[in-house]
Amino acid sequence: MSDPVVNEVRAAAYRIPTPGPEADATLRWTGTTLVAVHIRAGDVTGLGWTYAHEACVPLITGFLAPLVENQPVLDVPAQWSAMQRAVRNLGRPGLVSCALSAVDIALWDAAARVLDIPVSQLLGRVHDEVAVYGSGGFTNQSTHELHDQLDIWVQEQHLPAVKIKIGEDRGHRIDRDLTRMRTARDVIGDSVELFVDANGGYHCGQARRLGPMLDQLGVSWFEEPVSSDDLAGLAALRTATAADIAAGEYGYDLTYFARMIDAGAVDCLQIDVTRCGGYTEWRRIAALAAAANLEVSAHCAPHLAAHVAAATPNVRHLEWFADHDRIATKFLDGALDPTGGQVRPDPSAAGHGFALKDADLQAFAV
Repeated sequence: MSDPVVNEVRAAAYRIPTPGPEADATLRWTGTTLVAVHIRAGDVTGLGWTYAHEACVPLITGFLAPLVENQPVLDVPAQWSAMQRAVRNLGRPGLVSCALSAVDIALWDAAARVLDIPVSQLLGRVHDEVAVYGSGGFTNQSTHELHDQLDIWVQEQHLPAVKIKIGEDRGHRIDRDLTRMRTARDVIGDSVELFVDANGGYHCGQARRLGPMLDQLGVSWFEEPVSSDDLAGLAALRTATAADIAAGEYGYDLTYFARMIDAGAVDCLQIDVTRCGGYTEWRRIAALAAAANLEVSAHCAPHLAAHVAAATPNVRHLEWFADHDRIATKFLDGALDPTGGQVRPDPSAAGHGFALKDADLQAFAV
């Protein structure tokens, strides 16, 4: 079998409106931008994407594409290393890492399609299925909207765990946070795990005082109670609540996660495959976590994360994020089904098995 090279790299951005304004503790938004990358190698085309600003597009087409074009598509780690070295002076964290992640994912997808095997098999599958939890519960939702969303996750999809946002108005609405958590517990009952995500909205004292109330409600996962940059604060809060402390979604490289692990900041390390450097860097981060006896969890982008999670021995679960699920349902062929609390990457499909509905997306091109 010949070793095809990368013939072409294309990128495009799409701004997809949310059904209405959405908010967490520190941000409000009305749309989600998807930056898609297609990589052609011989007779196959690989697909990757990230959720980031459209400024990623010229980074991909003007800077990263020339680094991988005409290179062997099966040598993905070599292409990833070349990109990592080249972006040094651009500022690797942030948009650059998001752009690189999308290219890396597309390369792995193309390589697996060349070999006619699933990405999970190419990466070294260890799980046939990966657990998922429902995620949304935005801080600006009405009680009725929150109730309806929780009902879908628990009654229709039978998910074993759900997560809602707290920390409204940068931690200044703790009374409402508590009301929403009590509502969530009433709706889901005692047999479903309740997770909360403060998106760094509290300061350490606020989060510490909230700890006993979380324990009373049986909250088992407290995500970003303080800024993920406050490693000392995260570490201190691990002793203030029975809930697992989780963070890592803003990690853009291996050394960030090494610092978080060294600080003893988390009980479970979150990795976003569309930010951290793609499948290649995910694997290194997960190995680092395993060496510290930590599990990892996929932050958002559950369809892209499913294959690499299935190849990760120490994965705990995937985040079935409402915004990204909505986009996948509308614009992705081959979308996964979380019903029952597990997703199973298609073992019969080459690559990751997904294709964007390009014609439907064109109305949202930016």
